[in-house]
Amino acid sequence: MTVTLEQARIMIAETFKKGHELGLKPLSAVVLDAGGHVQAFEREDGAAPGRFGIAHGKAYGAVMLGMAGRAQMARAEQQAYFMAAVNGVYGGAVVPVPGGLLLRDAAGVVIGALGVTGDTSDNDVLAALAGIGAAGLIGEE
Repeated sequence: MTVTLEQARIMIAETFKKGHELGLKPLSAVVLDAGGHVQAFEREDGAAPGRFGIAHGKAYGAVMLGMAGRAQMARAEQQAYFMAAVNGVYGGAVVPVPGGLLLRDAAGVVIGALGVTGDTSDNDVLAALAGIGAAGLIGEE
């Protein structure tokens, strides 16, 4: 199974909806497939134009390393040299903070990642989890 365009669109719409309910700053969200390729991206009105790179970096690190943003951040705190090396391998494209969530199907297989940015990392995760659930997937934060 892979993340579909329909699921990606649902995730983004519901992530933004949850952001509005929580009164968050304007969000940006990107969905990547299991190979790290962009399936969909949207940036809310008022979100900074550079948010694509941050959302993508959060999701890209999650899918390429097989570990969500919280685990990446913990690893960076424990072994900064490792995450620096990883970022070198991936051309500086990894943003190891919460807001990059792995997408798993019902069998637990990683099928992609969702990266959300715009508010605090913890709030980005809250909004993302709502979007992932609405798409019928399991999110690993």
